[in-house]
Amino acid sequence: MSDSTQEEAHTGPIKTPKQLLLAVLFAFVVPVFAIIGFVSYVVSENKPAGSTQAESHALGGVTAQDLDRAVAERIRKVGMANRPLKSGEEVFKAQCTTCHTAGVAGAPKFGDAAAWAPRIGTGFQALLTSALKGKGNMPAQSGGEFDDTEIARAVAYMANAGGAKFEEPKAPAATASAAAASQPPAQTAAAPAAPAPAAAPAAASAPAAAPQVAAAGGGGEALYKQTCFVCHASGAAGAPKFGDKAAWAPRIQQGMPALVQNAIKGKNAMPPKGGSTASDQDVRAAVEYMVNASK
Repeated sequence: MSDSTQEEAHTGPIKTPKQLLLAVLFAFVVPVFAIIGFVSYVVSENKPAGSTQAESHALGGVTAQDLDRAVAERIRKVGMANRPLKSGEEVFKAQCTTCHTAGVAGAPKFGDAAAWAPRIGTGFQALLTSALKGKGNMPAQSGGEFDDTEIARAVAYMANAGGAKFEEPKAPAATASAAAASQPPAQTAAAPAAPAPAAAPAAASAPAAAPQVAAAGGGGEALYKQTCFVCHASGAAGAPKFGDKAAWAPRIQQGMPALVQNAIKGKNAMPPKGGSTASDQDVRAAVEYMVNASK
């Protein structure tokens, strides 16, 4: 009796071939299939992560507005590569006038020789670096999106109005174009290809598409980040600070039409449309964006 008890104590749970087969199945075969299934799930594109590309981006934290803005930015860059460069005066009126016309936030006032003199003394390159990278309350490019040559022209335009005698920077390709134009007709073998520049107007129309796409995907926020934030982000020149409910409350009580008209026509230190060339619709969208952030 004791011998049989000892024999059972030294035997395992598997006592029949069927039990052995089941043990092998669950110990090896099932885990192998589980691993294969997991790998297939990971590498497969058919996962419950959005039925469309937009839904997949949204689940990853990228909204449809972000996608629209990214497309608009790519279109804008393509357009900037083909459009003619703006003059210094054009850039000043489109961007720099917001602060430099009234001398907002410590900016040297346009035409004020006394304010510009020490800055002109630092040299053109130092002024350009400050404009491109930002300095003090002024963000990089004053929050605009221009070619570096256009910013250089605006710097020269403002500095010259303050007493400097800087030459307006030429476009990088201007020298090459002038050299090509000065060659005799006999040396221009590519003369038959002259009609090619006719495609430039089509390419130049690309920048116009960018604001339309941007407006569809949050034009108010885009205009705020480009122009309005220069004063409203810090509360410069008495502008109600973005998100400051106490500062915005009495203005919101005036009603949206009054706020929009002030933004379009200008008020106190704020020039019309904040110094931008935006449409009335985009200005209204920017006002609504700031108001909604301050309720």
